Amino acid sequence: MKRARPTPPPATPTTSRSSPIPPLPTPPQPRHSSKKHQKIIFQPTNWAPVNLTQSELSLPLTFPTGQTFRWKQTGPLQYTGSLGRHLISLKHHKNGDVYYQIHHSPSQPAAKSALLSFLNTNISLTEMWHGFAAADSRFAELAQHFKGARVLRQDPLECLIQFLCSSNNNISRITKMVDFVSSLGDHLGNVEGFEFHAFPSLERLALVTEQQLREAGFGYRAKYVTGTVNALQSKPEGGVKWLESLRKLQLQMVIDSLCTLPGIGLKVASCIALFSLDQHHAIPVDTHVWRIATTHLVPELAGASLTPKLCGRVADAFVTKYGKYAGWAQTLLFIAELPSQRALLPSVTVNEKKSSKKRGSKAQHGPSNTEEGGQQAD
Repeated sequence: MKRARPTPPPATPTTSRSSPIPPLPTPPQPRHSSKKHQKIIFQPTNWAPVNLTQSELSLPLTFPTGQTFRWKQTGPLQYTGSLGRHLISLKHHKNGDVYYQIHHSPSQPAAKSALLSFLNTNISLTEMWHGFAAADSRFAELAQHFKGARVLRQDPLECLIQFLCSSNNNISRITKMVDFVSSLGDHLGNVEGFEFHAFPSLERLALVTEQQLREAGFGYRAKYVTGTVNALQSKPEGGVKWLESLRKLQLQMVIDSLCTLPGIGLKVASCIALFSLDQHHAIPVDTHVWRIATTHLVPELAGASLTPKLCGRVADAFVTKYGKYAGWAQTLLFIAELPSQRALLPSVTVNEKKSSKKRGSKAQHGPSNTEEGGQQAD
């Protein structure tokens, strides 16, 4: 599977990367509604602090790096997205602290609670990184330049559908697909030219046919989306509850369970586990992570072909090195590999990366990449 490489988010809503994909057709509307958008009147709240410093949350290092494809850049250092039926913006204050504004919500307290859960605010990034730095001098060096790269806690259904769209894909096309799916949900409002919707329910997704998705540019992924939706609907306890129940299981059971769904393999399952199911030591392994591992953790594997068995060895090496939050460490190390972020690094570190890339060029039998990629776009 190829891992897409994300480009920095557009400065304004009107700029976008060119794509050979034709414009997506208008998504099918619910049978009970004849209106695409219903006017919603809601007075945005004043900006309020999230109580996270930039060292705890850097928005540019968290949102455009491929964990999620539903949040849009709506201003300088500002990102907007929906959490359930809550439409929220986040931005950095002049001192770097993170503030939030609620544009639409049935309950402001519920919106704040959803936001804090989404941002994993019960986890101290600073304390965690102190432990990583003590175990790894290279991590300690990189952490000085990439403070605030946080792992999100997404809704499991949203996360699953997004990463089904990511298979052998690039960020531009993934975003178009995710936007199409999102537009099937209830309209929440417009922020700086972007239309935002609640993510559609499983029942709403079940109304979409494979043919409609193919016409929308999903290609072979269409059958995986509809197949997975059908599989989730067949769960006795309901698909959403089944996904949420995976948060209580051991990682291997989570991976095995997710891999029973159409179109989900080890890599995508690991992404979903890390970004939505509280499996903080899940390690999605692709070319970037493979190169990091064979250069710094398991050099004896350099030159080998990347197989599922070796993916397991790489994941074990990360956990041995970084412990129960190894997935968070891997996220920072991955971001540091992105060309768009290398300008933040001292020249000596950049030269080291170039050298390691040459040393690892013989091992490129695993997934390759065609575009600057996101945290785990497949």
